[in-house]
Amino acid sequence: MDDYRVVADALAADIEAGRLRPGDRLPPQRRFARQRGIANSTAARVYGELVRRGLAVGEVGRGTFVRAAKPPPEPALAEPGGARVDLELNFAVLPDQSALLAKALEPLLRDDVLTAALHPIGAAGTRAAREAAAALLTRGDWRPDPATILFTGNGRQAIAAAIAAFVPVGERLAVESLTYPVVKAVAARLGVELVPIETDESGLVPEALVAAGPVRALYVQPTLHNPLGTTMPERRRAELADVVARLDLPVIEDGIYTFLRDDVRPFAAFAPERTVFVDSLSKRVAPGLTAGFLVPPPAWTARLASSVRSGAWAASRFAVEAATQWIVTGTLAEVEAAKRRDAAERASVVAEKLPGLRGDAASYHRWWELPDQWRAETFVAAAARHGIALSPAAAFAVLPGHAPNAVRIAVSAPPVETLAAALDVLAGLANGSPDDLAAD
Repeated sequence: MDDYRVVADALAADIEAGRLRPGDRLPPQRRFARQRGIANSTAARVYGELVRRGLAVGEVGRGTFVRAAKPPPEPALAEPGGARVDLELNFAVLPDQSALLAKALEPLLRDDVLTAALHPIGAAGTRAAREAAAALLTRGDWRPDPATILFTGNGRQAIAAAIAAFVPVGERLAVESLTYPVVKAVAARLGVELVPIETDESGLVPEALVAAGPVRALYVQPTLHNPLGTTMPERRRAELADVVARLDLPVIEDGIYTFLRDDVRPFAAFAPERTVFVDSLSKRVAPGLTAGFLVPPPAWTARLASSVRSGAWAASRFAVEAATQWIVTGTLAEVEAAKRRDAAERASVVAEKLPGLRGDAASYHRWWELPDQWRAETFVAAAARHGIALSPAAAFAVLPGHAPNAVRIAVSAPPVETLAAALDVLAGLANGSPDDLAAD
């Protein structure tokens, strides 16, 4: 074996063992050659071999760096197996977005700027961060007041802070009868009872909220509802605003997916004096570095800030500064636009492979009411035998035993070609019956 390959193998072993970590800068080639007692030309071939193997990346003017590990190859779907196609979780990370995000963060990595970014920060963040967040969250004629915006570690923490601020232990929180599973977990941890409210094709039914009896607040997802994927029309939003005003009810609006429907005004535009709008970067960017946003009415800002502090739900300053940098450079707008195009492409695949599923075409998930011969849990198990992960309706149902016979399909994670193949497998399963599995 050539000498340069022996040296490259040794470095590859260091990377595999974690002695060299992603992002570590390798020594300049001349210094590396002196350290190893090899020719400069051999050192150049070593570094070139690492780049060829995908273990390192060269950056002009900066040097050569250890590269993050590549994701495992997508599995084949023709036969059951241990590989997994994730149609369960919704985290869209586009192939080119990391390069965009990294470039925008370069100013933040200057010594003086980074030093400031590593200091603590309060729930109110900085003035620059609030102005940037207000610009990010603006929809149509609704623009948040920057003075009221608060920051949390992520969207889940923002939801928890809002629930804790309005619903005391042992009291009741109204939610849609199918809701975000994290809200169920947060409510259980806070000692809050969830009250399921009926929904129809337009979303939460306002008169059903009236009939539910006394509650302390309402949590609602009017735009790209999770798990149904539906968007509440303006007429229903206006009706619901009238009802919550009549009931004098605080509303927690989860706007986590609103960036995919930038043409829709949030519910907060219809009931601004009683709605706390919640959003985050987890879907807009990625779950690995995120920040949550709380936009309360001015009268409730201090109350929400106190809840964030008491729950230890405040954001890290680095995350807030990163979010600000992505917003003001226009990077986040580019990523959002790319994800809207990506969602549209995936919508076309879903419409072709599984027509008739419930959900907004802009959504990254769909709701599938299964054929009569299938039960949701059995169908999820059958899909798992083919390496496909789905979410049964029971994961979203507020009341145990009251889940419809349906599954949620999250379409954002796999490559489009893998998504299409997975949907073909699911369509084939749905056309059969559980008895076919017993015959395998």
